[in-house]
This record gives sequence, structure tokens and C-alpha cells, in this order.
Amino acid sequence: MIIGYDAKRIFHNTTGLGNYSRDLVRILSAFYPKNKYLLYNPKPGKVTRLKMDTARIKEISPTSYIAKKLHFLWRSNWIVKQLIKDKIDIYHGLTGELPYGIRNKNIKSVVTIHDLIFIRYPELYQSFDRRIYLKKFKYAAETADVVIAISEQTKRDVVDFLGINPDKIQVIYQGCHNAFKEDISVSFEKKVIKKYKLPDSFILNVGAVNERKNVLSLVKAIEKTDDNLVVVGDGTDYFRKVYNWVSKHHLEHRVTFLKSLSMYEIVVLYRKAKLFVYPSIFEGFGIPIIEALYSKTPVITSKGSCFPEAGGADSFYLNNPYDVAELKRAIEKIATDNTYRNNMIERGFEFVQKFNDDRIAKNIMNLYRTLNLSNN
Repeated sequence: MIIGYDAKRIFHNTTGLGNYSRDLVRILSAFYPKNKYLLYNPKPGKVTRLKMDTARIKEISPTSYIAKKLHFLWRSNWIVKQLIKDKIDIYHGLTGELPYGIRNKNIKSVVTIHDLIFIRYPELYQSFDRRIYLKKFKYAAETADVVIAISEQTKRDVVDFLGINPDKIQVIYQGCHNAFKEDISVSFEKKVIKKYKLPDSFILNVGAVNERKNVLSLVKAIEKTDDNLVVVGDGTDYFRKVYNWVSKHHLEHRVTFLKSLSMYEIVVLYRKAKLFVYPSIFEGFGIPIIEALYSKTPVITSKGSCFPEAGGADSFYLNNPYDVAELKRAIEKIATDNTYRNNMIERGFEFVQKFNDDRIAKNIMNLYRTLNLSNN
């Protein structure tokens, strides 16, 4: 098969959507090397995390002057002509979008929808952005032959908010970067610890620093403790709010903000952390949770949403992620009860094996093959 992908995030995003897109192409090309994987990138990218095996994986970008200048139109519309030229069997929109007119050309299509947080929490988004997102996501979900939801929670939201028939939606979980399953040398670990001046013991939080991620509650929870906190991520207004709170309460020596780390540097932080805390309000899935479980680091996260799907039965779930006292008690319990902590680590590592590459690759490829057979 020749499979095409909307590859914008592969080459332009270093966080969740980019990681999902890169990992999917990586594992499919590894387990099913006879296929061709064409990555449609609307403009030159700066992210080079995906190793490009040109025998199987090829980047396709606009070539004409007008298409380069109007790359957003190429991605959302003009690309269909290129898909026909490339004899694409299946086109996969990895992040909730499909080009207009693709169904009219009889090209089988799949779209992955990660979440509909902009509908569930409209106050976190600009009105104009919400309208654009809704139009794009609804069109893609209605147009696609199959919708992939990355969690049961997202599937419910696609049904409830977009009115899509549940029979059209398949839940296929996502995994994480292969670096989390590889050995890291002691010398490299020491180099990372020295480079970022990491304390001997610290709590870790990874992800975009925005209001939904609720990092401020975590910062408040460690204020009256001896704990150190490392936050890996970036943001704008909310990030400044958290940073200013840290400064105001003189916690600069215990709260470290990092960004632009390599994947292997992030792996070291996960493995060295005594605890991973992810007090997010809502997610489509929560890759950082499974990254922590693969790293054998116990997890505290929020109750509800998709979090139990990612964290399993033995992570710790907060009833109210805004309750600073509850969060503080959870941290203290895991830090002081070694039996409880060790059980979390052991059982969490057993649980996370369900997100291994071979399972995900098999589920995705079975979907592609079924679609391709229906087209012949």
C-alpha cells in the first residue's frame, strides 16, 4: 500500500500531536516495511526527530511558487491533486483534519481525533479559533471512512459533540517514543543532571504549561514541603502566572523550569524523578502518563476524563486536582510508604505494556487493510 499522511505536526511540533504523528509513522514503517509512507509537509520544518528511511518514508512538499506561498491552501485543498498523482491508497489525517474534496476523488481516508477540549472547555479558547476548529473537525469526522479516537473518552465526545455514528469510530490507543524503552548510559544520565543542575530528588511535570494542565496547583502543593519540582514545558500567559507565583513565594531554588530538551534528556528526567505529577483537568489521552509508567516512575493524576485509561488501576487519582491539600497528601503518601510506592511502580509497568509498538501497529494496519480491501 501507499499511505499518505498529513505530516504538518511531524515537522513542526515537538509535543503531543507531533509525538503521536512521528511515533505512528515510525512503528508502522518498522513493522510493515513493504508499504510506502508519504509525509505531506506544507512548508519547511525544523523538527527532525523522525528518522527518515527514504526507501520507505518520503517527505512531499509543494513545489510551485504559489503553493509554497499559500501552503495552508495546499494542505487543506490543493493537496488532493498530489494524492491522485502519487496513487495514494489511504490518506490519514493525523491531527483532526482532512483536505476538502478528498471524498469526491474516491480516496479512502482516516482521521485521528485526539480531543474536543475546545468544545468542552470553550473558555480556554478564542471564539474565532473555536469556530475554525469545529468546522475542520466536523468536516473531517463526517468525511473520513473511519475515525480513530485515541481514547474511549474522545470517542464519547466525538459522538456527543459532533454527532458521529459510534460504529464509524475505532478506539486505538497511542504509545510513546521508543527512547522510553531503550537503555540509557550512566554517563549520559550524569551529563544531563549536570547540564540542568538537577537536584538529587525531585518531582516531575511534563507538558505545555497552560491553564488546563493546572501546574500552579502542583507548585502550591510543594510550597510548605522540602520537595523540589522540575517542570518541562513552555507557555505564554499561564506560564508567566506560574513563574510569577514561584518568584513571589521565593521558590526559585526549588522549582526549575526547562524547555527545548531532547527526547533522550527527557527520558533521563522521567527515570530520575521520584514521582510524576500530572494534575491536568482534561486530556484526550495523556502521553506523559505512559511515559512515566514506562520509566518506572509512580504517577499522580486526576480522576475522570481519559486518565484511568492511560494510568491503569495503580496510579493515584485526585478527586479534585485543584485541591492543593489533597495533592500534598498524595505526594507525601507515595514518598513515605515504600510498599505502596513499589506496588505502583511494578503494576504500572505491567499495565503500560498494552501500549507497546507491536499492538498499536497491528491495530492501525488492520484498519488500513480493511479499508483498502473495500476499495478494490
